[in-house]
Amino acid sequence: MPAAQTLLSPRGAVQTPPGPGGAEAVSVSPAADLVLGASACCLACVFTNPLEVVKTRLQLQGELQARGTHPRPYRGLFRAVGTVAQADGLRGLQKGLGAALLYQGLMNGVRFYCYSLALEAGLTQHPGGTVVAGALAGALGAFVGSPAYLVKTQLQAKTAATLAVGHQHEHQSVLGALETIWRQQGVPGLWRGVGGAVPRVMVGSAAQLATFASAKSWVQDHEWFQEDSWLVALAGGMISSVAVAIVMTPFDVISTRLYNQPVDPTGRGQLYRGLLDCLVKISRAEGPLALYKGLGPAYLRLGPHTVLSLLFWDELRKLTYRFQHQGA
Repeated sequence: MPAAQTLLSPRGAVQTPPGPGGAEAVSVSPAADLVLGASACCLACVFTNPLEVVKTRLQLQGELQARGTHPRPYRGLFRAVGTVAQADGLRGLQKGLGAALLYQGLMNGVRFYCYSLALEAGLTQHPGGTVVAGALAGALGAFVGSPAYLVKTQLQAKTAATLAVGHQHEHQSVLGALETIWRQQGVPGLWRGVGGAVPRVMVGSAAQLATFASAKSWVQDHEWFQEDSWLVALAGGMISSVAVAIVMTPFDVISTRLYNQPVDPTGRGQLYRGLLDCLVKISRAEGPLALYKGLGPAYLRLGPHTVLSLLFWDELRKLTYRFQHQGA
C-alpha cells in the first residue's frame, strides 16, 4: 500500500506533504512518482518480509482443525521467528522475497496510477471520495498483482516436513512456480484466489488512506515529538495500523488459505470454493478467532512498512527532482 496520500495540483503535477525529515515538498511528473512509489514499497518490503513469512505460517497453522487438536510448531511472534530461522536458516526469513517484490511493484504501481487518476478527476474532493478512490485503486492493484501474491504465499509456506503447515507446494523459484501453475492450470490458475485478495486490499487501502493522515495529525497535536521528527510518522503509522490490521486480517487469513490450498487436475480448490465458503469453514472448524491468526506480525509489519515506504518515497522523489533540475 502506498505510504501517504498524494496531492494533485489542478495542472496534474503530483506533490506530497513535507517528508518525515521536514524537507520541503518537491514536484515530479506523475509517471515518475508512480515508479518511485512502487520502488519505495519494494525497498520497505525487504525489511518487512520476515514478518510476512511468520504471518503466513501462523495463518496456515491448524487449518480446518479444532483448537487444541493439532500441533503448534509456531507459537507467538518471537518464537515463530526463531522456529523459522532454525528450520530454514536466516535466509528462510526472506522466503518468497522475489515474489513479494514483484507483487509490491505491480500492485503499488497500478494503485498509485489509479489513485492519481481519481485525484486528477476530483473524486477525492467529495465526501468519502478518498476512501472510495483508495478502495477501487487497491482492488485493481490486487487483481494485477494476484499471480505474484499467489506464488509468494506458496513459497513462504514451504518448509521442512516436521514444521510444515498447510499444503506444501514444490516450487523452487518464482519463475518456475509461475510456469508450473500456467502449464497445469492455465491462465485462470494464475488468478486463483483473487476473490479473497481484492477485498483484502480494498479494505486495507481504504482504511489506511482514511486513518494515516488523521493519526499523524493527532500525534502532532499532542506534541509527543518535535514536529519535523520522523518519529511523528512512525507513531502515526503504528496508530493507523491498528485500524488497518483489525479490518484487514480476516481477509488476509482467507486470502492466504485460498492461495495455498491444493487443487485438483482441473485447477479447482480442494478445500474452499471461494471467499464465503472459506469464511464459513474456518469459523465452524477453528472458531471465529481463527480469522485473526497472524494478527501480531501483521500489525507490526503494517506500521514500519508504511513509514519505511514514506521515507524511501520522500528521498527518491528528492533525488529525482534534483536530477531533473541539474543545470536548469
